[in-house]
Amino acid sequence: MKGMMMHRPLKIADIITFAAENYPLGELVSVRTEGDIHKTTYRETARRTAQLAHGLKSLGVAQGDRIATLAWNGYRHFELYYAISGIGAVCHTINPRLSAEQMIYIINHAQDRIIFCDTTFVPIIEKLRDQLPNDLRVVIMTDRQHMPQTSMEDVLCYEELLEGQPQDIDWPDFDENEAAGLCYTSGTTGNPKGTLFSHRSTVLHAFMLCVTIPKVLQEGGRILPVVPLFHVNAWGLPYAAPLSGASLVFPGGALDGKSLFDLLDREKVYSAWGVPTVWLGLMNEITQRGNLPDGFGDVVIGGSAAPRALIEAFETKGVNVCHAWGMTEMSPVGTQCNLPPDMADLPLEKRIDRKQSQGRGVFGVDMKIVDDAGNRLPHDGKSQGHLYVRGNTITSGYFEDPEASKPVFDQDGWFCTGDIAKIDPQGFLQITDRSKDLIKSGGEWISSLDLENIVMSHPGVANCAVIAVPDSKWDERPLLIVVPREDAQPQEDELRGLLMAKLAKWQVPDEIVFVDQLPLTATGKVSKLTLRKQRAEGNL
Repeated sequence: MKGMMMHRPLKIADIITFAAENYPLGELVSVRTEGDIHKTTYRETARRTAQLAHGLKSLGVAQGDRIATLAWNGYRHFELYYAISGIGAVCHTINPRLSAEQMIYIINHAQDRIIFCDTTFVPIIEKLRDQLPNDLRVVIMTDRQHMPQTSMEDVLCYEELLEGQPQDIDWPDFDENEAAGLCYTSGTTGNPKGTLFSHRSTVLHAFMLCVTIPKVLQEGGRILPVVPLFHVNAWGLPYAAPLSGASLVFPGGALDGKSLFDLLDREKVYSAWGVPTVWLGLMNEITQRGNLPDGFGDVVIGGSAAPRALIEAFETKGVNVCHAWGMTEMSPVGTQCNLPPDMADLPLEKRIDRKQSQGRGVFGVDMKIVDDAGNRLPHDGKSQGHLYVRGNTITSGYFEDPEASKPVFDQDGWFCTGDIAKIDPQGFLQITDRSKDLIKSGGEWISSLDLENIVMSHPGVANCAVIAVPDSKWDERPLLIVVPREDAQPQEDELRGLLMAKLAKWQVPDEIVFVDQLPLTATGKVSKLTLRKQRAEGNL
């Protein structure tokens, strides 16, 4: 017997409509590329989003079209999130830190029709324009007064796209499983892979966040997302904040410690979300000034493991640390480490022990660990295995890439995260290793195999390996270990030049070590475990 309840599709546009009606004075504060601070409300944002939606339709945007963004965190980028998906198109956020080769690939693979870019990133598009789709339209996200000089023809002005358009709209009805967002990850080998989010998955993810982190996501709360809108939808904040009535303070491109401190202090932000590298810079500023920003009391750290010293520094100053974990393929939040009431009064050392873990799963994300044969292991805090997840906010495959999709799912449809982990009886997840030798630097993945394949193309290289080494600023950095050919000695500058031609600067190793040979396993593979041990012992 089925229940007798109405069924209405879960749609992203309904969130901004809800916020405008129920939290009309909720704020969006933005540091603009024009150099000033812009403030608006959810009520006004809903009106401008309607105008933008009409503007998109005037350009011929249809349901399912991919519309790209290359922009900082700000109110215009936020408007794009809702206007694009609201009319049934797909918001494709692009990470400006990608190399030219990677950016060209994903724009062409996604078949983007329009790209919206901040003034900062106009030079990037200019350099790539000849290698992008011929019919790609470019919209610069500013007003006519601040439009930059550009060699590109027929560029459009964002504010002019809105001018004269109606301030209300009847958002179209469509199935909640229609695509809404597209984000590419380069977290594994080969070309970047696209995760295609639906309206249903995105709205459910927003609900999950509101339920999981209620002290932050509530009416009157003020949150600063340092995590970019181009990085897995800023961890869902553009949806969860208006849904809960919390205000958002967008930092634009000013992410240094001083700029963040001043913005947090001026806007009396309670919670800030971002990767460890950013918080190391902010903590240095806090230490220099001798005080916290006014009202600051909570920080969410994700993207890569938070150093224990950083957690301790915040906690001893009275700032709650919520260590979180997830993946692009998971929308992205999978766990969070706000402690339950029975652990709140633990001694500092034991609290930090707990907060170093990845925390407990959020509702809707199931987790299991299995051995090499696929057998489930107990959640006893001791057994370690391959971590798999499933749920309504987790991908069922990569966009237009069936070959990449096949190996990451087991026979029951669980997604393989690529991590080795253990789970204790209280539900706390502890990631202990990565099943593939990926390096996470400043919250961004670097593929060791991709680096090795490029270096091996140099005629003077006989063999090479890349391992992750600890770094106080970036958490991890790649170390390149090279065995030169007997008749040739490649220069470090040559190898870096080779890598720079294919990768972004931040993906290129800072250090290169030359050795006579690489340690091998019994099956003839390079033993990276041995290399890491040698490095730790100072023998590499």
